[in-house]
Amino acid sequence: MTEQFKTWALVELFGHSRIAGEVSEQTIAGGAMVRIDVPETETSPAFTRIVNVSAIYAINPMTEEMAMILAGQLNVKPIQAWDIREYFEKNKKALMPVKGDDESFEAF
Repeated sequence: MTEQFKTWALVELFGHSRIAGEVSEQTIAGGAMVRIDVPETETSPAFTRIVNVSAIYAINPMTEEMAMILAGQLNVKPIQAWDIREYFEKNKKALMPVKGDDESFEAF
């Protein structure tokens, strides 16, 4: 029987990004993936990120305490839902056409 991989670690991803948390393997749609459960920090809620194994440069196992400290220092955030209405309200003046423009703006 093969032992399931699970450890606290700093994961280095191609593209120079790093993420720290509890790392385990997960199979999705028949493919091997790596699951990173990032703990709650002072500036971010706990969240999970699942990455393809080919996106990983290195996995650096460490203690839970050290991974939690790094998670706070790296300040990686979960993906947030994007709300077009909120964006439009904040950027209304820049998005509105100049009076007399031939193009009309009726999307909103």
